[in-house]
Parts: sequence; structure tokens; C-alpha cells
Amino acid sequence: MINVDFGKRLRDLRLRAGLTQAQLAERLGVTKSVVSFYELSERSPSPNVIIKLAEVFHVSADYLLGIDKKRTLDISDLDEEQVRLVETMVRAMRSNG
Repeated sequence: MINVDFGKRLRDLRLRAGLTQAQLAERLGVTKSVVSFYELSERSPSPNVIIKLAEVFHVSADYLLGIDKKRTLDISDLDEEQVRLVETMVRAMRSNG
């Protein structure tokens, strides 16, 4: 069984992305009620759905499952200069926190 925090984490990610349950369901190829069951921790997604969720929200499967508490940021489509800028911004935010 998946960690009970999975449902809350999924709901938080969905809301932050500005998606309705129906919109997320369409992206996953499931029904809105299935997404609701996931968020209520009444059902566990298949490995294929977990992979799709990780792709939709640009997080790792480990993050979704509560194994890795860190949130990841997909920077794969940025060029080197943009990556350096993001790294600089992160360091600045951490030093001000």
C-alpha cells in the first residue's frame, strides 16, 4: 500500500499546477473518480500511473511516494546559462532564509 501522505501530496501538486481532478484524469487516462480515490488514499495508482504523475508534475516517483522528501525541479530544457542562473537564485534564497 502507498504511503498515506501520497493522496495529500498528489492533491497539493494538482492544486499548485492549477489542474482540476478531471483535467488530471484526462492526462493520466483515468476517470475523475479514480483521481479522487487516489487523493483520498482509497486506491493506489499502478506503476504506470505513478510514472505519468511524475512526468506531469516534474517530480520524482520517490517524491510522490514519500521516499524522498525533497522536491525536484526539472531543468532539462534549460541551457547552461539558465541553469547557472537558477543555481545562483537557489543559493541566494537559502542564504537569506
